[in-house]
Amino acid sequence: MSKKFSLLLLSLILFFGAFLPQGKSSAASGSIIISSDTANIRSGPGLSYPLVKIANRGEKYSIVKEKDDWIQIQLSFGKTGWVVNWLVTKENEQKTANAASASNSANTVAKANTDQLRVRSGPGTSFQIVGFLNKGQEVTVLDQNENWYKITSTFGEGWVARDFLVIQTGQPEKKPESTASKGTASGVVNGDTLNVRKEPSSSSSVLGKLTKGTIVTIYDKQKSWYEVGFGYLKGWVSSEFIDIGSDASKVDKPAKASGFTGTVTANSLSVRSGASLNASIVGSVTKGQSFIILEENNNWAKIEYKNGSFGWVAGWYLEKSSEKSSSGQTSGKDKTITILQDGTNIRKEANVQSDVLQRANEGDSFSVVSIKNDWYEIKLKNGKSGYVAGWIVSANGSAPRIEKSGADGYLKNKTIVLDPGHGGGDNGTTGASGTLEKNLTLRTARLLYDKLSAAGANVYMTRNDDSYLTLPSRVSLASSNRADAFISLHYDSNLDRSVRGMTGYYYHSYQKSLADTIFASTIAQTKLSNRGVRFGDFHVIRENSQKATLIELGYLSNPEEEMTLNSGAFQENAASGLYDGLARFFKEN
Repeated sequence: MSKKFSLLLLSLILFFGAFLPQGKSSAASGSIIISSDTANIRSGPGLSYPLVKIANRGEKYSIVKEKDDWIQIQLSFGKTGWVVNWLVTKENEQKTANAASASNSANTVAKANTDQLRVRSGPGTSFQIVGFLNKGQEVTVLDQNENWYKITSTFGEGWVARDFLVIQTGQPEKKPESTASKGTASGVVNGDTLNVRKEPSSSSSVLGKLTKGTIVTIYDKQKSWYEVGFGYLKGWVSSEFIDIGSDASKVDKPAKASGFTGTVTANSLSVRSGASLNASIVGSVTKGQSFIILEENNNWAKIEYKNGSFGWVAGWYLEKSSEKSSSGQTSGKDKTITILQDGTNIRKEANVQSDVLQRANEGDSFSVVSIKNDWYEIKLKNGKSGYVAGWIVSANGSAPRIEKSGADGYLKNKTIVLDPGHGGGDNGTTGASGTLEKNLTLRTARLLYDKLSAAGANVYMTRNDDSYLTLPSRVSLASSNRADAFISLHYDSNLDRSVRGMTGYYYHSYQKSLADTIFASTIAQTKLSNRGVRFGDFHVIRENSQKATLIELGYLSNPEEEMTLNSGAFQENAASGLYDGLARFFKEN
């Protein structure tokens, strides 16, 4: 009897054991999401194990345990399976990374380490300048890549080269409010223009200017000086120009300025849709330009910044004058331009193919005779006339400012798919010093993604991390999004370690124009050896119904070139070249 009972008990243990979860389910560490179109789930950690099921993109499973490149997942109660790790994304790691990134961005404060630091609309020198930072000026970092910081400051958001910002520790300083909630009192400026200084002394540096009628918060007093705040501006002013406890309702209304003229004192000043730093930027003006002030509201001035276009500028960047002009404009003698860079070409005709008459240096000034397309006709010292490109000089007085259409104008609303080659268990080629191609392609793609996004393009990446994606899945992303362009990024290798240079590929004739344009631009930016554009039988371009190209951005097998390809300077130039090439392609097609 006891023998039969023992056999029965053993049978029951074996029977129920077959349905118990395998591995240590209690040690599960989060979950995974299938990141490829389909993923084979097997009964064990290897390709030789039987297929249990096929999972689809987006399906989520709990992790039981991991072994080498395989993850055991919970399929249902009592049933598990194994999936290779490069076909999935760990959800808990992704959330942690995103949370950490958001937390760091929100708490990161930086200061400019140089004066007149250019802030651009995107991460690259080809983007429009939207403002300037002075040395020591504090900003909040919103985002970053290896070469640029995205920041927010008094004029809004923009991008700054990382080399010129110093990260600070601690929280950003709280900005003064425009009400007296935290100050000791409120006051109103009673002088036409009032300097706001860094310290309570007439010899201290000027931080900005306040105009008559501006309501300020008073925070402190030292002898004959008040520490005041308005908007994001905080500093010291002479107390004799502040009326304490005035009725704000009497000065808060906009008033006509009766012909007052304002001259811009900042190198570049944003024009906004309303009298607020939160209003959208509609244009910009430059140092030396003068405008009739049509209306004032607190410390903002409304101007006609170009014919028929009106906007608001910060009043503390205007030098106000009561001089009037019967025409409502500054006199013709003020129509001048100033050269911004040494070696600027003055040409015989208004085009870049014309002969160069002479070269001018930074600071040289010339009278404007007329405007032809995007060029200024200027009067030279010898009495003759020449032409200079309007987008590379500064306009002064009443001379209208010329801006060349930026690349962003051609990229806006375009759909672009970036394909960083390889990933996950597929390393691609390995460089002479161990560089993995899959890491370098993702690095380049991320820099290019930031530039294209800043220009208003709709950008998709086939992979955002070190994950594997099948070649058909990469192509399907282009077709499903009806991509205007598909760019597959790679780095090359050869048994002959002396081989170097860049190569572009296309498969279909309708892809050749894209390949040619992008390749030419990127070669020009990176200065790599030119190996040309040629036919290439690669799946991601062969099976692609969209305009697509595959670019090999240099040889990792060449030790010297590998060092170049890993440098931050090359990565920035490669991303800029690809960006400019895409803009040129859409401009011409």
